[in-house]
Amino acid sequence: MAVKSRTVGVYGTPPLELAAPGAGARQFSPSQPGAEQLEDLEVGALESLVMLAPPGALERRYELALALKIVRPGGQLTVMAPKDRGGSRLRKELEAMGCEVTEEAKRHHRICHIVRPDRRLPLEAAIAEGEPRRSPSMHLWTQPGVFSWDRIDPGSALLAEHLPALKGAGADFGCGIGFLANQVLASPDVTSLALIDIDRRALEMARHNVQDARAEFLWGDVRDAAPEGLDFVVMNPPFHDAGRESKSLGQGFIGAASKALKKSGHLWLVANRHLPYEAVLGPGFLRWRQVADAGGFKVIEAVR
Repeated sequence: MAVKSRTVGVYGTPPLELAAPGAGARQFSPSQPGAEQLEDLEVGALESLVMLAPPGALERRYELALALKIVRPGGQLTVMAPKDRGGSRLRKELEAMGCEVTEEAKRHHRICHIVRPDRRLPLEAAIAEGEPRRSPSMHLWTQPGVFSWDRIDPGSALLAEHLPALKGAGADFGCGIGFLANQVLASPDVTSLALIDIDRRALEMARHNVQDARAEFLWGDVRDAAPEGLDFVVMNPPFHDAGRESKSLGQGFIGAASKALKKSGHLWLVANRHLPYEAVLGPGFLRWRQVADAGGFKVIEAVR
């Protein structure tokens, strides 16, 4: 087993053919359970970092600023992104933070190489813009980069509108910042609710937003981290993977729900109308029905 270098890091999953961080690099990511977070490192803690930059502008500038904060003066920072997912903006964003940038294009990515300057850099604004904040419109804690960070997702709102008063032990698959969980926990007959999300930041916001002793928070992929013997599951499953539509993600969530539910347990899900999830409900559930269809979304109840 390779011994981890304490001063070399990799953020996200940059393509190895574009820039290899080296064996034993410390893994940083908000969406890889168990990975470290840049926020926890002291100034100058790393001598090098290879980063696949996030696509969202506020999230990307926040992570770039954190990277420049924790890479020591004279250290190497290599940042990349697909051209159509933030890569075309990387150079200007890094230059605005006081860096001299060498840029190259390879395999539809822009790759920026920086030697961390030995001077104070203007990072405060980018960090402040990407930090957690309480949304005055949602009345919830949120952070740029998490799903539907600046508004209540209309699909989740539709599901909340049609949820009955649930009972027993349940789970919120892909809980996000906790909007649906609060709707579920409004029922006094709910005995426990596991909030599960692969995005650590979303789960941290949910901890702020869901102040209920019946709630448990689990950082993981619901397809391999869900509890069993549940009375109900609610979900608004994701259907994008690395920016591309993926039906298999939602299908995997439905399969995980079938395994997690006890016999006669209920699944409540919302999805975009065009997604063919009905085809995978048949093998894992006794019956299902469409409860609502509005605004391009459908709400389905399935019984195990």
